Amino acid sequence: MKSLLKKTTWMLPVAILLFACGGKDKKKDVAEVAVTETSKTKTLDIEKPQLTFGFIKLTDMAPLAIAKEKGFFEDEGLFVSVEAQSNWKNVLDRVIDGQLDGSHMLAGQPIAAGAGFGRQAKLVTAFSMDLNGNGITVSNDVWSKMKPNVPKGADGKPIHPIKAEALKPVIDAYKNSGKAFKMGMVFPVSTHNYEIRYWLAAAGIHPGMYTADNVQGQIDAEVLLSVTPPPQMPATLEAGTIYGYCVGEPWNQQAVFKGIGVPVVTNYDIWKNNPEKVFVMTEKFVEDYPNTAIAVTKALIRAGKWLDEPSNRAEAVKILAMSQYVGAPEAVLANSMTGTFEFEKGDKREMPDFNVFYKYNATYPFYSDGIWFLTQMRRWGQIPEAKPADWYANTIKDIYRPDIWTKAAKLLVEEGNIPASDIPTTDGYKPATADFIDGTSYDAKDPISYINSFKIGNKDKAVQ
Repeated sequence: MKSLLKKTTWMLPVAILLFACGGKDKKKDVAEVAVTETSKTKTLDIEKPQLTFGFIKLTDMAPLAIAKEKGFFEDEGLFVSVEAQSNWKNVLDRVIDGQLDGSHMLAGQPIAAGAGFGRQAKLVTAFSMDLNGNGITVSNDVWSKMKPNVPKGADGKPIHPIKAEALKPVIDAYKNSGKAFKMGMVFPVSTHNYEIRYWLAAAGIHPGMYTADNVQGQIDAEVLLSVTPPPQMPATLEAGTIYGYCVGEPWNQQAVFKGIGVPVVTNYDIWKNNPEKVFVMTEKFVEDYPNTAIAVTKALIRAGKWLDEPSNRAEAVKILAMSQYVGAPEAVLANSMTGTFEFEKGDKREMPDFNVFYKYNATYPFYSDGIWFLTQMRRWGQIPEAKPADWYANTIKDIYRPDIWTKAAKLLVEEGNIPASDIPTTDGYKPATADFIDGTSYDAKDPISYINSFKIGNKDKAVQ
């Protein structure tokens, strides 16, 4: 926005002056002056400059807001409208149908669309929007029953991360009284669904299986998980429809702010530096408008880098608080966006990596991140039949497009916007990692062994 105002301020009088002098050649001079002012940006031959992108009102849509407000889209010759959407299904449908040119999207959505679960389409991502950013919140009543089961430190505060073992007696008590224990997540192929399932299963709590006849994923479930759009989570919790939920910010901190719930664990503790949202376009879009796709990716990478400068976070909070973006109070957004996270009211802790937008190669679309989602779809029955290892690799390479990201990043290096060392030297796979709450090791090049290691507590495998 500031960039646009700045350019408009000096271009308008120049344009009037040249127009008064007359002649078509003089009008051409105005365009040349404007190009000079856009500094060092290597502008591509943009095939489609007018674009409309979608998002859900969550903190992790920030790269879109920043790319627009700081003029990064404009620097690339892009004129972008950014529009809030009602729910994740609407986001998916509008991108597939061409009503949106691209969108902030759950990482699992383009993967499911290409793997055979839900609505099918050829979607691609060249940009990962962030790492971490989610939490699991329970109602005050549930927390009061969990808290005696949580170990305390010398300061009397709960020791984190809090494992779901503390919730198990509460669920058992509900079951013994004939009452189902209900929790919310945002979409069947969301990180949130897989994170809350992972957290529960690690403690021996069965979150249910999917079948062709049970698309709610509630077969043998001890906890009934259902879909609730992110902005509606706090109200649904307050109404007593659900007793807890897994969602992105600011909707965990909103529960603290309103005094209706307590976040008990973040996804940083479930899987350290896990991928969260991605920016998605159709395969047809990137084939028809390849330079536009690169230019969009350039602007988003710049936005991610800007966001991870600690000195910029306060300004980012003000931008996200605007009604056309997340629209939450600045105090709520700042609770997680400025390096802290509040659990029980008053228990605010340092968490500098709760929201990561650029560090740790956060913007790069790693094949290994995408394959993890496929393993979870298989784990819980959304992919009903066993697949060979090469199916996982081949499927994700049609969806995750690090080649587009790399073209964009190399141009940013030439422009001096990012250092060359920020381009990962990789075959698209991260090393095997054990940064999970249960210590499980994940090697994306051996997805079958990873799937076969899944258990619910110390008992039954999730996949038979």
